[in-house]
Amino acid sequence: MRKFGLIGYPLGHSFSKKYFTEKFNREKIGDVSYDNYPLEDISLFEPLYKNDPELSGLNVTIPYKESVIPYLDILNDEAREVGAVNTICLCTKTGRMVKVGFNTDVVGFRKSLEEHLEGVPAQALVLGTGGASRAVVYVLKEMGIQVVRVSSSGKDRAIAYHQIDDGLISKTRLIVNTTPLGMHPDTASCPPIPYEALSGGHLLFDLVYNPEVTMFMKKGEEQGARTVNGYDMLVYQAEEAWRLWNR
Repeated sequence: MRKFGLIGYPLGHSFSKKYFTEKFNREKIGDVSYDNYPLEDISLFEPLYKNDPELSGLNVTIPYKESVIPYLDILNDEAREVGAVNTICLCTKTGRMVKVGFNTDVVGFRKSLEEHLEGVPAQALVLGTGGASRAVVYVLKEMGIQVVRVSSSGKDRAIAYHQIDDGLISKTRLIVNTTPLGMHPDTASCPPIPYEALSGGHLLFDLVYNPEVTMFMKKGEEQGARTVNGYDMLVYQAEEAWRLWNR
């Protein structure tokens, strides 16, 4: 049996396990399984794959998208440029296990964003500076969009939330939330930006998918902004991971 799964900690509710289990059933894909592998420390990654020769591929989530990289043998160009991995292919070559890292968040975000853009904006605000935000920034820069990164500390070439004023909001028509703010069960939280400065010309993209409408999105919609959650992005990145595992 070919085994696939998700590493991270804690895992809790997993989009990936539900999605792939339903995919395998729906498409009648046999002799495969998908499970969660909660690892309290990234050092447990090595015994995980060494002790299970049937393990063929893994997805990676918080907090290991960056810390897993030293354990891998090869990174594809996008994963290397982004500096974060969310998909690993495990294959045997000349009797040796080879671990190859990819970032399918790049494909997922690009496809989902392109479906909702009405023209390419000159500038975007990216809220958060974690592994997911790196994929977002990579895509935006590839599209020729100037990126203003935002973090709570205002460090690492990012501005702080208190530096976002009405003027910056009014000239920045795309705002992407890559933080977990608003994710279930903390559904009442949202990034602290001046929502009153939003208008119908704005697109708010939230990487959170649970709940379907986050507080970030709700506050944007109240000002007439268009919104999209992260569900389609997750589907696209999952399908790209499956394609890579079956090359």
